[in-house]
Amino acid sequence: MTADVTGLLQAWSGGDADALDVLAPLVHRELREMARRLLSIERQAVGWQPTDLVQESYVRLLDWHAVHWQNRAHFFATTARMMRRVLVDAARARQAAKRGQGVEGLSLEAEDVAAPAPGLDIVALNDALAELATIDPRPSEVVELRFFGGFSVEETAETLGISVRTVINDWNTARAWLHHTLAKRGRL
Repeated sequence: MTADVTGLLQAWSGGDADALDVLAPLVHRELREMARRLLSIERQAVGWQPTDLVQESYVRLLDWHAVHWQNRAHFFATTARMMRRVLVDAARARQAAKRGQGVEGLSLEAEDVAAPAPGLDIVALNDALAELATIDPRPSEVVELRFFGGFSVEETAETLGISVRTVINDWNTARAWLHHTLAKRGRL
């Protein structure tokens, strides 16, 4: 199936519009699961359903005509990033409307992946991740893949072309840095 998805992604990148019609049902379940996981941690995403998040992400991805999909992992990593952007945009719009009322804290205490307690301040996390990316991009990418994409340590290592040990080190470094940064800003 991975080979099928990779081939279809590459065909789609090459301009084969029919490849997208075949690809969509193959990846839909994983995308819905990714969206469900993200929505479960973003409590303020009121009214969003996993299908809504998948569809909005698809719409945005379809506007990217110059993307050359390398493989399945590249597609899911990019889609995780797009879902994050959709939720951040929605959260920023809510915050602009409310002027910061009721912003909840973030817990980065979990040793393993990706499911902190509900109530994530996704805008604060996004801003901190963007700052971390300017300092050291790889740990930021590790957080993006593991936290937002739900990737395992092994999948993250494969996607980024690094060792499992490096992923674990980057994950721990990023968690500590994010915890310190968000606590310093009063966002935990």
